[in-house]
Amino acid sequence: MTKNHNNPEGNMSVSGHLRELRNRILVCLILLLVVFSVCLNYAPRIITFLTDMGEKYSYVFVYIEPQELFLVYISSALVAAVAFCSPLLAYEAYAFCSPGLSRKERVTVTGSLFAGAVFFIIGVLFAYYISLPFMLNFLIQFTGEVDVSASISIQQYISFLLTVFIIFGLIFELPVISVLLTGLGLIRAEWLIKGRKVMIVIIFVLAAIITPPDVVSQVMVAVPMLGLYEISILLSRLVGKKREQERHPL
Repeated sequence: MTKNHNNPEGNMSVSGHLRELRNRILVCLILLLVVFSVCLNYAPRIITFLTDMGEKYSYVFVYIEPQELFLVYISSALVAAVAFCSPLLAYEAYAFCSPGLSRKERVTVTGSLFAGAVFFIIGVLFAYYISLPFMLNFLIQFTGEVDVSASISIQQYISFLLTVFIIFGLIFELPVISVLLTGLGLIRAEWLIKGRKVMIVIIFVLAAIITPPDVVSQVMVAVPMLGLYEISILLSRLVGKKREQERHPL
């Protein structure tokens, strides 16, 4: 954070903070607009890439409103733009907040941002290669029981895929969040262990809320969440022990 020449201590005024926040938001918006324009040009390729998965399981895609396909292009390009710009968006948020953090907190937050990006990508890949193929294959099996063909609205299909990608990306952030909060002293592994039974219920309720209304999708979301919660407990315990050793060295 730059110094204010009228303030020998280098503390920025409230108006200075607001100006810096405005400038950083403008930078993010301009970048998003530019990248969105580029992604919109490649929207047909993005849609083709996503529909290839459904076509493997005999899904046929249609659009039932004149503007539907155009809106799919817009939403897909917007999601892609946010994904590509997320490193800079995270940096701008970190750069704005970092002057108020200690050196140890800056290291913790920086590591958490990097790990968060990696785990989010892992979650999306898990959804693409494991969860979604299983879901799509399971759901298409019901057409064999009745004389109904699977002509799917392209908007509903893309919305379904993007929702699953985001859900699994966020789910895989659980270990990173637990490490960050433990490192900052906001939670302890013992609390996570004591709340395990309650969290199991909460996880299945959340899985039922955020997924399509079928049991398979709910289980495919809940099981990874349970596994990641156990990993979060393990990592939180390790970080907590290290934190205690630093606070009370031998």
